[in-house]
Amino acid sequence: MSTLEDWQRLGAGPLGPRYDRALAMAADHHRTQLRKGSQVPYLSHLLSVSALVLEHGGTEDQAIAGLLHDAVEDAPAGQGPAVLASIEAEFGAAVAAMVAACSDNPNDGSAELPWRRRKEAYVATLVNKPDDALLVTACDKVHNGSRIAADAATYGPQFFTRFAGGRDGLRWYYAACRDAIAARMPGAPVVRALTRVVDDLARVG
Repeated sequence: MSTLEDWQRLGAGPLGPRYDRALAMAADHHRTQLRKGSQVPYLSHLLSVSALVLEHGGTEDQAIAGLLHDAVEDAPAGQGPAVLASIEAEFGAAVAAMVAACSDNPNDGSAELPWRRRKEAYVATLVNKPDDALLVTACDKVHNGSRIAADAATYGPQFFTRFAGGRDGLRWYYAACRDAIAARMPGAPVVRALTRVVDDLARVG
């Protein structure tokens, strides 16, 4: 069991100007984007993921990757590699590698796989995903999954029709991600948070 001393050592410490620049880049890249089917700015998700990374003891690099983890996927069609290169130039190879590892679509102009095959391939990468990127992925799944569960509880099962995988596909995906991450990070608080998300998704709809 962790001790109070472990908690006191947790965290990245004060954030520097690199984090400010990442906030600006995330806002610029996602300025016009909204959460699926709503008027909620997409930046809310990126801020939440970055906050979760920090609250679970992540480094500044991991928190920056949390802000930028969707920049490749959500870039204009075919522009993923260019966006990734700009992230590397600004924030270094470690951040760029985490962003690449968190993307299930390189957005390089190649044909995109159907939803289920793309997600199966992504889950398979979790077995060998670098540890630093794994925390970012876990926090991404905690925030996205918790919002889906909360919104489905509020608006009813029809809410799931907004997603390509539907209710059953989303339940499978989040449970598969949780299992893969739990195998790599047994007992981690973020895994417990992800388990609550999986349980909430199983209860709604």
